[in-house]
Amino acid sequence: MFSKFFITRPVLACVISIIIVIAGLISMSNSSVEEYPKLTPPQIVVTAHYSGADAQTIADTVAAPLENAINGVDNMIYMQSSASSSGEVSINVYFKIGTDPSQAKVDINNRVTPALSLLPQEVQRVGVNVSERSSTMLEVLAFYDPSGAMDVINIHNHVSVNIADELKRVPGVGQAMVLGNKDYSMRIWLEPGKLKKFNLTIPEITSAIKEQNSQYAAGKIGQEPTTMGNAFVYTIQASGRLKTTKEFENIIIRADKDGKFLRLKDIAKIELGAANYSVEAKFQGHSMVPVMIFMQSGANAIAVSDGVKNKLEELKKSFPGELTYNLAYDTTEFVKISIEEVKHTFFEALILVILIIYMFLGNLRSTIIPILAVPVSICGAFIGIYAFGFSINLITLFSLVLAIGIVVDDAIIVIENVERILHEERNLSVKEATIKAMDEIQTPVISIVLVLSAVFVPVAFMEGFVGVMQRQFALTLVSSVVFSGFVALTLTPALCAMVLKKKEAEPFWFVRKFNQFFDFSTRIFSAGVARILRHVVISLAFVGVIIFVMIELVKVVPSGLVPSEDKGAVMVMTMLPAGSTLSRTTEDLEFISALARQNSNVTRITSIAGFDMSAGGLRERGDDVYFAKRLG
Repeated sequence: MFSKFFITRPVLACVISIIIVIAGLISMSNSSVEEYPKLTPPQIVVTAHYSGADAQTIADTVAAPLENAINGVDNMIYMQSSASSSGEVSINVYFKIGTDPSQAKVDINNRVTPALSLLPQEVQRVGVNVSERSSTMLEVLAFYDPSGAMDVINIHNHVSVNIADELKRVPGVGQAMVLGNKDYSMRIWLEPGKLKKFNLTIPEITSAIKEQNSQYAAGKIGQEPTTMGNAFVYTIQASGRLKTTKEFENIIIRADKDGKFLRLKDIAKIELGAANYSVEAKFQGHSMVPVMIFMQSGANAIAVSDGVKNKLEELKKSFPGELTYNLAYDTTEFVKISIEEVKHTFFEALILVILIIYMFLGNLRSTIIPILAVPVSICGAFIGIYAFGFSINLITLFSLVLAIGIVVDDAIIVIENVERILHEERNLSVKEATIKAMDEIQTPVISIVLVLSAVFVPVAFMEGFVGVMQRQFALTLVSSVVFSGFVALTLTPALCAMVLKKKEAEPFWFVRKFNQFFDFSTRIFSAGVARILRHVVISLAFVGVIIFVMIELVKVVPSGLVPSEDKGAVMVMTMLPAGSTLSRTTEDLEFISALARQNSNVTRITSIAGFDMSAGGLRERGDDVYFAKRLG
């Protein structure tokens, strides 16, 4: 008999259980943590930049060729593109749930590369970026200077050069996107009247700037096969890239035969500014630079968030002036609170189960066995979560809470049968009684495991979003049930043989009174059932009424994929008429923020003008406002 082998070898049963616990703890630490399972398809983002072009030109010359090249890639569901007059184009490609994002990225790259020759020269020079990104952002970081000593351009360049790259190297971070593209750039304001006076065109000026603002290889002096007998080879370094406004002002546009020069300063105004002014963001009224953090697929949200915070605290020591940062938007706040609440529920359920077991079994020794058996089954469930590639989320945690009540049944069945045999056959030892008890219930325990598995396993084959959620719920529960059955056949009988005694002390007086009351209630219930059986027709009619009422209530009770929950934040997105300026968008943003400040529960306000969250790209007439409020 399978169980007899472990009853006679209790040390082996304990060692196997310890291995299960250790493996479960390792699996738990290596599993990703998130609020809900990934319900959205894997996403690959293709971005390009065409400076100076309007949205329609970008859509026709950049987006269209890329879309034609990408269309039809393996496992693609659909794609969504967004082009703005700021020169940005973003193509979001969505794949079937379960598709490997890394392979999808490779497939997209293989299709984009041949299409580069179809794009404008300016786009080819800058390049097309293909990146893997989580469909939802983890958090938004706000970098700002409360004193106002640093302007947004200085902050943006410091963040882009010294902070963003460091954040990208944090384990689990898929992308650290700095909004606004305010890199230092020479802005040249041409005077139309002077262009007409000197008969100049824009391409002529552009060509002159490119020629005189380029880095060239000037060659070497003394390189073989020279016969000059030089002892050294000298590399000529030509001054190519211009750096100051004065150097740009002196760019020669045209030279006459009489030695006169027409310089750029003669026809234009040159100033050092930002490459783009399409985004304006504020945090608590301070101008700020937003950095959006996206996770890699399968990463632990809480671990990534903590890693980002630790890295920022490390980098903060070298921040210039009074530059600081804050979390403008953080999705992990609610995740942490939700998981903590589920943990509390888990331990509360475990304590209630222990108390109920003690009340019914009447002795501490019998209660100890389920206390040891249940954690082993729960740790086994974490092995299943890791093996199936699931995350630790609200769905799997709820499944574990439910599993407590199921897995404890197997232990109770074993203990109760052992104690029954000990009371009925007093000549048997505890070990003999355990062997006999397991001989009787070994098959029923296996049957319970198979029946429960047969109920929940088919749920794992459901399709769609519902299937993703129910699959994790069902297979987590099945994992705990399977390990519970194994523990009931190995560890539980071994503990019974070691812990239980033939004669236990009298239980606590409250336990005795409870059992007396329970026996009294059982007699009343049995009498009621007997009476019902004598009036079958009336009973069936009553059951029919209950079923009818239940069906009608199902029709009127609201339904949904997941319950609506207060996550402590409100996001307002506005869309102004086409052609609206950034300043007009900013005015509306300030109006909405002012209304939010009137609410005392609002703790922080983040506003971003020129960015459309729904499309995930820049848009002059779109803005987003985040209101974070007190949780609880």
